[in-house]
Amino acid sequence: MSIDWKKEIKSWGITASVVAFLYFTGLLPVIVGGLQSVLLSTGLIKPKIEIPDLTDQQFDYRGNFLTFDGEQINLESYRGKTLFINLWASWCGPCRAEMPHISELYKSVQDQPDLEFLMIGIDNDIKKSEGFIEGKSWAFPTAHASYGLNQSLQSESIPTTMVVNSAGKIVFYQEGMSNFNTDEFRDFLLSQ
Repeated sequence: MSIDWKKEIKSWGITASVVAFLYFTGLLPVIVGGLQSVLLSTGLIKPKIEIPDLTDQQFDYRGNFLTFDGEQINLESYRGKTLFINLWASWCGPCRAEMPHISELYKSVQDQPDLEFLMIGIDNDIKKSEGFIEGKSWAFPTAHASYGLNQSLQSESIPTTMVVNSAGKIVFYQEGMSNFNTDEFRDFLLSQ
């Protein structure tokens, strides 16, 4: 069996050119995020609802964030409520993939008086986070980590999602993407 090296090199060159084009135009995270969102829609990747071993760890309510309308949000204002927090960035494919599912979850529980959502963009430049959210039909409240993240919000990777119960304890913590719009997770969220 003989390999036609010219055809082989040409096919690798075309593949590399397409990937380079997608990378340099900023379309690569959009396409990867879209593919990952389709994967999440299959229901194969779900959050693992188990109480993390954070027995004595209280959530740190110190900190401020900036909405894309220029308003300041103080974490202290969420004390006494169940709080769903998601850390994301505009360049993060898995973040893009899970956002439509989080939006659907939010729509289904947004009328609960003691439940709040806070989606926190961590791009270095607020304009990048704002540009990513702009024009999307997602319903959840968003803000930017313009003033930094406190110790409770520090994470090794994104997306990172956590749930803080009304007593201020972290009852759910996950690094990586999931489809949070499931009956099981919704019931868990409402039981906090």
